[in-house]
Amino acid sequence: MQISYLEIVTPDVDAVCTTYAKLHGVTFVEGDPALGGARTTSLEGGTTLGVRAPMHAGEKPVVRPYVLVEDIAAAVAAATEAGAVVAVPPMKIEGHGTCAIYFQGGIECARWQN
Repeated sequence: MQISYLEIVTPDVDAVCTTYAKLHGVTFVEGDPALGGARTTSLEGGTTLGVRAPMHAGEKPVVRPYVLVEDIAAAVAAATEAGAVVAVPPMKIEGHGTCAIYFQGGIECARWQN
């Protein structure tokens, strides 16, 4: 299992980015509009870490790992068959890939296809 994109949603983007930079020696670029304004950095192994503010009043802070899959439609279908509730169906993010989010067991689960 590989994490393709690790998303942190927080109301204090600057503080989180500063902490990660100091603790892990990473450098964040300015916000990427395609990723909800997330400030991003590349991690070892090919994972991208993105830190962004909530996009609407109902979005709560969360750490959301997007697990890399070869077929996102099949992954979401399998999760649904296992009782998951889809929150965001497969959605193409121009220049990045396709993502999906579902709820299962009280947590947000996310998948990513390059």
